[in-house]
Amino acid sequence: MSAPETAAAPAVATKFGALYHRDYRRYFLLALLGMTAESVEHVTSYWVIFESFHSPTLGGFAVISHWVPYLIFSVYAGALADRFDCRRLIQVAQGLLMLASLAWGALFLTGTLRAWHAAALLMVHGMAGVIASPPIQLIVHDIVGAEHLASAIRLNAISRYCSMLVGPAVGGGLLLALGPGVALLVNVLLYLPLTLYLFRMPYTGHGSEVGAPRQAARFSFTEARQILAEVRSEPRIIRMIVLAGATSFFVGTAFQAQMPEYAHHHGSEEADVWYSVLFGANAAGAVIGAVILESVAVLQGGARAAIVCAAIWGAVMAIFPLAHGYAAAVTLLVLAGIFNIAFTSMAQALVQLLAPPGLRGRVVGLFNTSMLGLRAGSGVTVGILGAVIGVELSLTLSAAAVVLVALGLLAADVRRRQ
Repeated sequence: MSAPETAAAPAVATKFGALYHRDYRRYFLLALLGMTAESVEHVTSYWVIFESFHSPTLGGFAVISHWVPYLIFSVYAGALADRFDCRRLIQVAQGLLMLASLAWGALFLTGTLRAWHAAALLMVHGMAGVIASPPIQLIVHDIVGAEHLASAIRLNAISRYCSMLVGPAVGGGLLLALGPGVALLVNVLLYLPLTLYLFRMPYTGHGSEVGAPRQAARFSFTEARQILAEVRSEPRIIRMIVLAGATSFFVGTAFQAQMPEYAHHHGSEEADVWYSVLFGANAAGAVIGAVILESVAVLQGGARAAIVCAAIWGAVMAIFPLAHGYAAAVTLLVLAGIFNIAFTSMAQALVQLLAPPGLRGRVVGLFNTSMLGLRAGSGVTVGILGAVIGVELSLTLSAAAVVLVALGLLAADVRRRQ
């Protein structure tokens, strides 16, 4: 299945090309609203967990319990997306997210929150995410086609990170005005528009595969090994899977769960504007980076560019916990967001474009296992290790490991081309 080297980078098309598709514009706006609801839930629940337990270990376990479902079920979710109507799978995921918000709200209002409740609800949230990820990518591919797929991936990232920017502001406002319980109950309403729109959307995620045989969706780790064997002849897919796995395992999003601790070190004693700005700085950088990539075609690189951007991201994340000033910390998080969106969007576009059409959902699921599932490891490398040596040092050491892996992949890429 080896693809020619010309496929190393997505074809350059019209700037913001995916937005020229009317149905994608509608999906983009409604998905933004739904992802904002997720961000509101995260920023509210993380703060309450910190205030209730003051435990870096619990923060680390929260990351583990949220991302383990991606590690176990991503390939199976990809197989489901290959076989069934992707709209219905997304609706199932939205239902789980609404259920999680309702449960958070009830626990907050009754004052019965326990550590195991938090872990269980984060696993429900994680299951919703793992179910939705492959069908979302297949539906977007169905809407815009291969020509504008890379653009849609970057725009989806803009939507996701915009929600992470808006979410802390909305969540912080609701938290202060209504309290966490009522805020989460109100938050449920933000999931409804996308859920209802999917009944009208004409795309199933399989528009380009009419008449193609559908394999049964099987849950087994053997399936993951078989998919990996299918793509071994395309080294760019393998390198992107390894790159995504290293960045996720060592750093991932564990630093977000520890953000109340970092904010506290910079003088924030409550869920105030300083905490919200620090929490949203990485997302702001990602939005800036995605807009730059959409606007400047020459920056839309392939495998080597993705590896270089990942190495720079790792270096910036290693420096962030050592920053003494609040302004320096925010600036570093913005830079990290720029380089994070660069390497993740390049890697995801490459994998999806190079994957065999009949196995696209499964290959996307395998990539998600690496990019999302291995974030569970960052709960150990940043969170639990942080309880022993401090969250600043644990993040620095973990990010340095990312740099070393990226340099190794870059050396391997150079040797292959020589």
